[in-house]
Amino acid sequence: MAIALEKRFETLVSDVQAMQKELILTKMQQIKKSRCTQDAWKALSQKISPLWDTVSAVEEVASQREKHW
Repeated sequence: MAIALEKRFETLVSDVQAMQKELILTKMQQIKKSRCTQDAWKALSQKISPLWDTVSAVEEVASQREKHW
C-alpha cells in the first residue's frame, strides 16, 4: 500500500512540475509578444518622429481643429 501511495505522489509531483513548465512557457510567450509589439511601436515612432519635428504640438492641434489638411 505504501508503494502505491508513493507512486501516486510521484505522479502528482511530476504532473505539477509539468504544469509549472507550461505556465512558465506561456508567460514567456506573452512577454515575447508584448516586447515585439513595443518594439514595433518604437520603430514606428522613430520613423515618424523626424517628420513631426518642424510642427509643434500646439500648431498641430490647431490645424486639426481648423481642419487644414
